Amino acid sequence: MDSLTVFCTGALIAGGIFWFVCILGPAEQKGKRAVDLSGGSISAEKVEDNYKQYWSFFRRPKEIETAEKVPDFVNTFYNLVTDIYEWGWGQSFHFSPSVPGKSHRDATRLHEERAVDLIDVNPGDRILDVGCGVGGPMRAIAAHSRAKVVGITINEYQVNRARLHNKKAGLDSLCEVVCGNFLQMPFADDSFDGAYSIEATCHAPKLEEVYSEIFRVLKPGALYVSYEWVTTDKFKAENQEHVEIIQGIERGDALPGLRSYTDIAEIAKKVGFEVVKEKDLAKPPAQPWWTRLKMGRVAYWRNHILVTVLAALGIAPKGTVDVHDMLFKTADYLTKGGDTGIFTPMHMILCRKPSS
Repeated sequence: MDSLTVFCTGALIAGGIFWFVCILGPAEQKGKRAVDLSGGSISAEKVEDNYKQYWSFFRRPKEIETAEKVPDFVNTFYNLVTDIYEWGWGQSFHFSPSVPGKSHRDATRLHEERAVDLIDVNPGDRILDVGCGVGGPMRAIAAHSRAKVVGITINEYQVNRARLHNKKAGLDSLCEVVCGNFLQMPFADDSFDGAYSIEATCHAPKLEEVYSEIFRVLKPGALYVSYEWVTTDKFKAENQEHVEIIQGIERGDALPGLRSYTDIAEIAKKVGFEVVKEKDLAKPPAQPWWTRLKMGRVAYWRNHILVTVLAALGIAPKGTVDVHDMLFKTADYLTKGGDTGIFTPMHMILCRKPSS
């Protein structure tokens, strides 16, 4: 084989690897890199054990329903998945309706901006992001509204990631991140001009507990909007396929149990809120939110091969392959939930704390 052939073959292989990893690469090119995947706050040698621990919660369903067990359960989940989410999906850990002519990133930003527009805040107002993750929505909302956003997440690793991203985006003067449990928030009564949660309160074992805390920290007259994960009117508890889909979503997303859409307003009123508006933002004319999952199947297999290689080389922690596989299976259940219409991740409820 002459030198030109060798050169061309090498260039072709190098180009193929570059295309495979970079051109078909992760959704958030400026976020996590594959070689930096970790177990969050969990040391690399304990990732596999913690993954097994996560699944053990589902073998003890009574413990999942126990409030004091859920924070550790959710914290373990986000230690395991945060890097993979950020690498493969982006910095906003939620869904949004597809928008014709718009990228996934733009559709996500518009969905986030809608939330802050609904709560009618002004520049300089202090608002709360309940379950902020690594802060993708926080940054979009702060940039759009110029309000001061305080985010709370139970996961310390996410706090550090969010602060890093806030600084890189030049928004750290508007964005503050606190590590804490949204069932017991370290904020004074009547201290926020508004609040929002985007697909986060589904992790609460009892929704009234987190809604009560949000009610407590809001100023009288302030608005709160939430995008809730719920089963819809199409879900039939006697349909075994429906039950399997919902349980698959619960297992793969650290949910102590999905609620029905009929429960949300009732719970909000129970803790003292006035319900201003309620709507499933996934219903037509909104375009399907789950198409992004369908379109990402090729990317999943690329990512899964890469994760497998990195784990085999000892670059990614042992157990990362299992976590990635779990998330792919969960994506399939989420897609089925969307296709059948029995599940929505964006049941919107807008509430007001009474003025007196």
